[in-house]
Amino acid sequence: MENKKREFDVIIIGAGLVGLATAYQIKCDYPRKRVLVLEKANGVATHQSGHNSGVIHSGIYYKPGSLKARNCIEGYNLLVQFAQEYGIPFELCGKLIVATKPEELPILQSIYNHGMANGLRDLRVLQLEEFREIEPHVAGLKAIQVPQTGIIDYPALAKQLLALFSEQDGEIKFSEEVVAIRTFGEKVIVNTQKEEFVTKSIVTCGGLQSDRIAGMTEERNDLKIIPFRGEYYKLKPEREYLVKNLIYPVPDPNFPFLGVHFTRMINGGIEAGPNAVLAFKREGYKFSSFNLKDTFDTFTWPGFWKVVGKYGKTGLGEIYRSLSKSAFTKALQTLIPDVQEHDLVPGGAGVRAQACNRSGNLIDDFDILSSGKGNVIHVRNAPSPAATSCLAIGKTISSAIINHTV
Repeated sequence: MENKKREFDVIIIGAGLVGLATAYQIKCDYPRKRVLVLEKANGVATHQSGHNSGVIHSGIYYKPGSLKARNCIEGYNLLVQFAQEYGIPFELCGKLIVATKPEELPILQSIYNHGMANGLRDLRVLQLEEFREIEPHVAGLKAIQVPQTGIIDYPALAKQLLALFSEQDGEIKFSEEVVAIRTFGEKVIVNTQKEEFVTKSIVTCGGLQSDRIAGMTEERNDLKIIPFRGEYYKLKPEREYLVKNLIYPVPDPNFPFLGVHFTRMINGGIEAGPNAVLAFKREGYKFSSFNLKDTFDTFTWPGFWKVVGKYGKTGLGEIYRSLSKSAFTKALQTLIPDVQEHDLVPGGAGVRAQACNRSGNLIDDFDILSSGKGNVIHVRNAPSPAATSCLAIGKTISSAIINHTV
């Protein structure tokens, strides 16, 4: 009979890209360590990691010196190298960030400055006639060409990370939802619905459930996940010629999302979107998806109502675009006027785990909390570009496991 209190050196909760990259990196750095990954779903990359736009981000948007900037730049280089080595489908196709209004020009310049400060090279500021040589159907005043941006098959990346981790005698258990974490001296006890495990260190990479998992060890967890669903349309195949690669708007600096954009997918097709609508179920991908606990947790968090006060008008616009295909089309026409409502067919959807504090601030940067004796590490906020950055985040956490610092 299997021992119900199996012991490990490190247990990682979550088999998304951040969790898998962390598990893989720990086994690379410390091959003799016994490492276990626990995942409540029956496969890898079932939520954010498998429901994103498949973009390799360059790091151009992020404040120099931030965790996002540092991990994205390093992660970008590691990701490209890894994809080349293991045959993960990817392409560095570049993208345009397009200003369509005069008031967006200073923001565009700020984005360019951030990119240069973060070490990006070969960025080009283009006038209309120049960027139309790249994307002939785009409208706008000025654009930045970002050659480092690319597209990739993230689910294939997750499967490859799992394969390499397993080859190094790493263990993964699916359909194992963690229900309790307790620290006991130098050890951490982890209970799932089926078993009990003992470990020296634990790393939680819970994504949409990260706040709840962190709350298992933190008496006063000061972040709450507010889920935002992003919905996509796809261009009909006969209209895909309107977009060659990636076309992004200048993001609204007052709203922590990039706005609707056009993305060529690595497996074919052009996605248009997403919007950003408050979701009433953390792991629900339809407008009708609802979970009472998830909704209760959102509506009883004091920071949420402060977010409503700040972004309520913008949020209503996002809901309107979710319900109205014509409104969604109009938003897309800002970038490509030739796009018509009948050119669009329903695409996929994803749910973003957006951390919010009690003061109503939507946390923009990565948040990695070390607690206990330094042997408990919670990845509490890992928004985009976490997929791009996953290998760099894994290296950071692997080092922290030994040094007990983050």
